[in-house]
Amino acid sequence: MADHVFGGIKIRNLYKIFGPNAGAHIEAVKNGLTKAELNARYGHVLGLRDINIEMPSGSIQVIMGLSGSGKSTLIRHINRLIDPTAGEVLVDGVDVVRMAEMELRDFRRHQTAMVFQKFALLPHRTVLDNTIFGLEIQGISRPKSLDTAMRWLERVGLKGFEQKYPNQLSGGMQQRVGLARALANDAPVLLMDEAYSALDPLIRMDMQTVLLDLQKEIKKTVVFITHDLDEALRLGDQIAILRDGEVIQQGTSQDIVLRPADDYVANFVKEVNRGRVVHVEAVMSPLGMTAMTGGPAIAADVTIEEAVRTLACAPEGDITVVDATGKPLGTVTFRQLASAMVNAHDSSHRAAA
Repeated sequence: MADHVFGGIKIRNLYKIFGPNAGAHIEAVKNGLTKAELNARYGHVLGLRDINIEMPSGSIQVIMGLSGSGKSTLIRHINRLIDPTAGEVLVDGVDVVRMAEMELRDFRRHQTAMVFQKFALLPHRTVLDNTIFGLEIQGISRPKSLDTAMRWLERVGLKGFEQKYPNQLSGGMQQRVGLARALANDAPVLLMDEAYSALDPLIRMDMQTVLLDLQKEIKKTVVFITHDLDEALRLGDQIAILRDGEVIQQGTSQDIVLRPADDYVANFVKEVNRGRVVHVEAVMSPLGMTAMTGGPAIAADVTIEEAVRTLACAPEGDITVVDATGKPLGTVTFRQLASAMVNAHDSSHRAAA
């Protein structure tokens, strides 16, 4: 089966209307009834309209949008905390929408884990007992649960804190407990709903690093909800931007920054430090058929900022851009790299060329 990629998620033609008679209005919405018209005429609220997203197994999919855009509604469809009005949610090739009660309960226990914005720790339980909570529900023996929990607490930097209670921990440490609890379940899909939004900026950056470092090893399918563009660009292998329940644009961080789909997205990205997002290949000059290469080289997939740091002492002239195997792809000058960091039009024009 083409759909059967372990932990992969496909959302197809997903609609959500909130109200007592949602099903009666789905065809009108499909035929173009707007969110405002649905509310004014029928007193129903359009949560999601025709969402189509494919989330590859083992990647971080960021869903980004402002308050009321539908991002938290969307993530709650993946483990069916919310039932859709129409559409499919395929996880590992199986439609969650069609699952019977027992099958859904088993799916939630073993296939998904969730990390919440407000930590959702049990105040009367220690760090260790919070971490094993999901394993207890699964019926795992206490010795095995304790061993698993201790391993993950160490991985998230909480070794020595296992007998503390949540109110004895900082916000960042509490969120580490929430992450350890989710990872202890060993579910292939990790759902993170504004998981870092309540944290101070420095702690938030630290937790982003923790997630990225862990993901290199665990390769979960992570669905990460945020309203923060910098966080989205740092974490997301793929990003989907929502507005009023619709996907406005989806793609890589480079797609979003270099080729915004409309003015709404362009306004989001205009203050972004492009040097930290845009890769060298976006500003290089393609290699001519007879071009000779030599001297310093830089990988095509490094960021411009990283390339500038690396090549600050390189001699004047062309720098060869190479792929992962060392094959030359093009050339770039230090002046081009420096210009692209400060000149948005330069990188955008080259990417579009």
